[in-house]
Amino acid sequence: MTRARSISLTHPNQMRKKRPTAGFTLLEMLVVLVIIGLLAGLVGPQLLGRVDVSKVTAAETQVKMLKAAIETMRLDIGRFPTQEEGLNLLVNPPEDEKIARRWRGPYLAENVPLDPWNTPYVYAPLTATKMILYSYGADSEPGGEGINADIGLLPPADTRTSGTTP
Repeated sequence: MTRARSISLTHPNQMRKKRPTAGFTLLEMLVVLVIIGLLAGLVGPQLLGRVDVSKVTAAETQVKMLKAAIETMRLDIGRFPTQEEGLNLLVNPPEDEKIARRWRGPYLAENVPLDPWNTPYVYAPLTATKMILYSYGADSEPGGEGINADIGLLPPADTRTSGTTP
């Protein structure tokens, strides 16, 4: 005896429910995007604040490195670079033949770096043993506070307040 198959007529929507679904619904995707947006809103400002602090630290480190190179060169040639020679004397030999014989550079592996805000460092010799070497900070203007403050070997206070740079 053969068994007859019983055919049950089901509604077409019931058959769809039995199929496994692939992918995400629009609501699930929106929830994930909202969560990502909230995290970016909370974490983003914290990371951007750290970038500013790291640029200040980089400027301080570069000033120390440049100072060490200038001091080494001063031991070799007997003086700081003049205002006209500037920091370029660290990588290019002087034109004066007498000084060029004592120059043992280059004193930097590469060209003179710009500060972290892509501005040249301010340099000037003050005396035979003192110099100024600093960055204007994030605002590229003299003075300032916080990340806008001048960073490095600053000139005496009386010359900074008058707005003149030696």
